[in-house]
Amino acid sequence: MEEDLSLNLQEKQNVVAEVSAQVAQSQTIVLAEYRGIKVADITKLRANARNSGVYLHVLKNTLARRAVQGTPFESLADSMVGPLVYSMSADAVAAAKVVCDFAKTNPAMVVKAGSMGGSLMNAEQVGVLAATPGREELIATLMATMNATTAKFVRTLAAISDAKGGEPAAAETVTA
Repeated sequence: MEEDLSLNLQEKQNVVAEVSAQVAQSQTIVLAEYRGIKVADITKLRANARNSGVYLHVLKNTLARRAVQGTPFESLADSMVGPLVYSMSADAVAAAKVVCDFAKTNPAMVVKAGSMGGSLMNAEQVGVLAATPGREELIATLMATMNATTAKFVRTLAAISDAKGGEPAAAETVTA
């Protein structure tokens, strides 16, 4: 599955440029070993990653090291050993969530390390990050909270109006 083994110099430069562009847009990178996972399962993982806005790629480690050089993710370089799949996302949680969710049903997927905001994370810390609600979940929770507050405010106004005997509000008063 290490698809970058026989690349010429120009192809290697193109891969490094592509990965560098993804790194520049990412808040989180997660490294996971994929040894022993069936191609059909990797295909499902790639689809899940795409649907979650996660860049997921099997890379030659030397090319990945070049791509993170001089970035906040440079601390991952020492962890780039063995057959790895690289998961990157602009959403701080998405990369970790995609890989960790996949690993729950595919024990051959082993999270090795991650980095977020310049901080190196071990596998356990990546798991904690994956359990954190993602951006979309947090927005949905915020919207539900705001809607509940607004609905309660409207019910309170209606109750006040009913308590006053149902008099129309000042804006509803019609003058002839």
